[in-house]
Amino acid sequence: MGTIRYKSPIGDLLISASDGFITELYFDGGITTPPNLTESDGDAEVLEKAKQELDAYFAGTLQKFTIPLHPKGTSFRTKVWDALLTIPYGETISYKELAHRIGNPAAIRAVGGANHNNPISIIIPCHRVIGANGKLVGYGGGLDVKEFLLGHESGKISL
Repeated sequence: MGTIRYKSPIGDLLISASDGFITELYFDGGITTPPNLTESDGDAEVLEKAKQELDAYFAGTLQKFTIPLHPKGTSFRTKVWDALLTIPYGETISYKELAHRIGNPAAIRAVGGANHNNPISIIIPCHRVIGANGKLVGYGGGLDVKEFLLGHESGKISL
């Protein structure tokens, strides 16, 4: 298992891997950063690949991540996170739409909870989910970061 710090245009990110899979990506000091997540050696190959793909994403040349992921969570949460991976780059959907996509239209709040607990931010694009009224709501890195990521993906913000 290993954890690295990645300096991104939106602040430092902590990326963890285990057994060749990315398991966590958090904003250092963000709302949901686990307090015990610290840098450590291990899984260098997949962590390096994550850095390369994030570099390409922020450069605007990568729209779909290919690194192997293994987020840890309940079966409901992993179902939501899998559905997040199907939201195309530069597009947004509502929590209600996401609940429909997983076949549980009444689970809007639970979908919001799964988004809030997404352990691999950016790569599992929970930032692409917005309120039914089109407003930006909730994000572990802060709403300013969510707005930046959506602006970056829509081409309104370039680095």
